[in-house]
Amino acid sequence: MALDDVITQEVSDGIRPPTLRIWEWSEPAVVIGRFQSLRNEIDPEGAARHDIKVVRRISGGGAMFIEPGNGITYSLSVPSEFVAGMSFQESYEFLDSWVIQALRKLGIDAWYQPLNDITSSGGKIGGAAQARRGKAVLHHVTMAYDIDADKMLEVLRIGKEKLSDKGTTSAKKRVDPLRSQTGLSRDAVVQAMLDSFREQAPLLTLGVLGEDTLAKARKAMETRFLTPEWIALVP
Repeated sequence: MALDDVITQEVSDGIRPPTLRIWEWSEPAVVIGRFQSLRNEIDPEGAARHDIKVVRRISGGGAMFIEPGNGITYSLSVPSEFVAGMSFQESYEFLDSWVIQALRKLGIDAWYQPLNDITSSGGKIGGAAQARRGKAVLHHVTMAYDIDADKMLEVLRIGKEKLSDKGTTSAKKRVDPLRSQTGLSRDAVVQAMLDSFREQAPLLTLGVLGEDTLAKARKAMETRFLTPEWIALVP
């Protein structure tokens, strides 16, 4: 979460080029949106039972349940001029177009679902969120490669007290993992995404997060993103 913030600020300041970051999670987590209520979204007993950390991001949108190896998360930090003149909906669709193209090449009937979903005939694949920082836009997406739906329902409060057995089953099926739709490894799906992105951005080069960037992210993590005040910003 801190790196997303720092990288986007560096793009805004003109000291970093437009950046695509595809990253893996080191431990289980639930990521809640900037404006979500911690109490309303998280079952603390379920999170503690499964040793799942709760973090809050700088963008809006809904809660995401993450486990290492089970998700594909990417962050795009681009100058605001990339989406100049676009509505929020148009910017979401534009910044997701490359990955939808990749999924279609993998045989998935995927499309953009306003405002912030990537979905398919088999079910929702992932969700996007955005934040504007100075002269830059952060657009990040988490897609489900695989998912433990039972654990997810124990950690997230998806209106569980209001769900019938049929409703619970529907909630489990709402997110349909890429693994079941493609039969491919996570690495193969990520490579297909990179190939698709490179078709639209042929000057794409491998970047490195310098020590200065990492130091700023560590400071932001310690002073903001790991603090109880930030995580419970909306109680």
